[in-house]
Amino acid sequence: MTALANDTFLRALLRQPTDYTPLWLMRQAGRYLPEYNATRARAGSFLGLAQNPDFATEVTLQPLDRFPLDAAILFSDILTVPDAMGLELRFEAGEGPRFERPLRTEADILALRVPDLNQLRYVFDAVAQIRRALVQDGTQRVPLIGFSGSPWTLACYMVEGRGSDDWRATKTLLYSRPDLMHRILAVNADAVAAYLNAQIDAGAQAAMVFDSWGGTLADGAFQEFSLAYSRRVIAQLKREHEGRKVPVILFTKGGGLWLDAMSHSGADALGVDWTVNLGQARAQVGHRVALQGNLDPSILFAPPQQVAEQARAVLDSFGPIAPGEAVGHVFNLGHGISQFTPAEHVAALVEAVHRHSRGLHR
Repeated sequence: MTALANDTFLRALLRQPTDYTPLWLMRQAGRYLPEYNATRARAGSFLGLAQNPDFATEVTLQPLDRFPLDAAILFSDILTVPDAMGLELRFEAGEGPRFERPLRTEADILALRVPDLNQLRYVFDAVAQIRRALVQDGTQRVPLIGFSGSPWTLACYMVEGRGSDDWRATKTLLYSRPDLMHRILAVNADAVAAYLNAQIDAGAQAAMVFDSWGGTLADGAFQEFSLAYSRRVIAQLKREHEGRKVPVILFTKGGGLWLDAMSHSGADALGVDWTVNLGQARAQVGHRVALQGNLDPSILFAPPQQVAEQARAVLDSFGPIAPGEAVGHVFNLGHGISQFTPAEHVAALVEAVHRHSRGLHR
C-alpha cells in the first residue's frame, strides 16, 4: 500500500478529524482549463480523450498541477456503462451525448444485460495509470475518486437517447409500464456496482454515484425508482481495499428534500447542491453521514474577492467542528464547474477554503 501524502479528503468522508476542510470540484478536469482543451484537440474528440488511458491520465492530473486540490477524480463519462451494453454512445458537437440505439421497445428492455466489463477495460486501465502517476518519491499526492452515474440517471439517457428538458419518454415509461422501468433499473444497478468494484480493484480509493436527474422525480417516485436502486448499488460495493476503507458518496442534484432517507442509503457521504442550507443539513443528517458541497458554480464568475467571500459563507454555514466531533465536510460545488469559469477564480476559491477552514477545525 502506497502512503498518502494527503488523506484529508478520505478522513473527512469517514467523519474523522481533519486540520481543514478538503476541496475538490466536480468536472475539475474540463474545458475551463486551456491545457485540457489542448489535450482534447490532440485526442480528436471527447470519446477519443475518455477512451485513451494516456489522455485520461493527462487531463486528470492537470487541475492538480494547477491548484492544491485534495482529491483527483477519474476522467471519464457517466454513459460508459450503457455504451458497453450496446446502445452505441456518440457525442454531437453542441448537442452533447446521444445513443444510436436507445431503449424503444419492450424487447429492447428485456434483452438488456449487465455488460462484459472487458468492454470497459480502458476505464480500469486509466484508473491504474492515474494511480501510478499520482505517486511522487514513493508517496501518493492525493486520493483518486472513481465514479458512475446512478441507475436512474443512466436510465434517463438510455430511454430518451439523449439529454432532455422534461424526460418525457422516460417518465411515460415509468408511469405506464413501471415493470419495464424496474427491469432497466435492476440491470443498471448490478452493472454500476460491478463497474465501480472494478474501478476499486484498479485503484480507485473512493466511489461516487452521480444521481444527476433524481431530483426531477416526484416524491414517492424518487424513493422507488432512484434511491432504492442507488441503495442496491451501494450494498454491493467493496468497502475496503489495499488496507483502507473505501468511502462512497451519493449525490442527487435537487435531492435536498430527501436527505434523511438518503442518509440511510449506506453511503458514507451525501453530496448536496446549492439549494440546501448546509447548517440545517448538518443538524439533520451530519451525525450519520458526511456532507459534500455546495457552492453555486455561478459564483465563480464573480471577482475573486466575492468568490472568496461566498466560499467563507458556505464554510460558516456548515460551522466549526469541535475536537472529537464525528462530522465531516468536503467542500465542492453544488454541481459541475462551467466551461466559462476563469481559472484564476478557482485559485481564489481553493485558497479561501483552505485558509478559512483551518480556523473552523481548531
